[in-house]
Amino acid sequence: MDGGYLELWSGARVPDDEERPATDFAVVGSDAEAAAESFDRQTGTRLYDIPAHAVAEFTATFDGHCRERGHDASLRAFDQPVPHRERVRHAVAHREPGFIVMGVPVLAIEAPADRALPVTAVPGEHGWRSMRIAFSAAPVADSWVFWELGIDHARFVFADADALNSWEHTLSLDGLADLVLWGRDQEQVAAEFGAPRLGGSPDAGYGWVDLPAGEAYERGLAVERRRNEPGGPTFAFDFRPHSHHWQVMAAVRASDHEAGVIQVDGADILLAMTSVGDGFFPVHLDVDAAGLPVALRIEITGED
Repeated sequence: MDGGYLELWSGARVPDDEERPATDFAVVGSDAEAAAESFDRQTGTRLYDIPAHAVAEFTATFDGHCRERGHDASLRAFDQPVPHRERVRHAVAHREPGFIVMGVPVLAIEAPADRALPVTAVPGEHGWRSMRIAFSAAPVADSWVFWELGIDHARFVFADADALNSWEHTLSLDGLADLVLWGRDQEQVAAEFGAPRLGGSPDAGYGWVDLPAGEAYERGLAVERRRNEPGGPTFAFDFRPHSHHWQVMAAVRASDHEAGVIQVDGADILLAMTSVGDGFFPVHLDVDAAGLPVALRIEITGED
């Protein structure tokens, strides 16, 4: 899925997003599957994350669709939002390729868990041409487009669904955080705030590392106010609490191939930049002669 959207991941907990309240529905009735397929909003007979303000209109649209097609089906709201771990379980059990999290397509597939899975990327003219996750060494007998990944933060994440129950996206694990700024007027802003130049690559920018998280946050607010001043300097900044996301992104930034692996709850989690920014990326499923999965291939640049 989109590595940035792990901020929304609830794991086995009930999703709780006060800023974007939503309702999940099951399509029920004797024609539930046919109605869901012809309605063609999401995969399968569950419809997730319908915004609260749109529920009445959405329900009316579905009811009208069923009347027009002659389907015996209706929407039944879940008592509470469906946890993301349960969405994975349901998708795998019903042989659905994935589901959505706040409109973002997430891929769910049952894969071998008794060994590391090699991930390779093929370079193209304008970035990565494709990425491939191998499940076995069997010859590929057939392949088709299995799903489509929506990426809004320029990064893929490949992770075990149970391990993500322990994922901390924004909460600092050691109470510390970094604050980094860069951009056209970075030197000016760094001088104003007394921010030292950071080590590493020449484009690492300026800022502070290993600050108490509260202090880094307060400095970030001050930096943000400066950036928002009319006619003020042009720059970008990033508040980076020492979370799992920060850990793996540190590995990504240090990698020649913009990819990094960390271990969470005993499982390796890989995060890799798309190399081409955001978009919707087709996912191909390669299978062997018996129809068993051999690999997933993500098409990135669309090059032959």
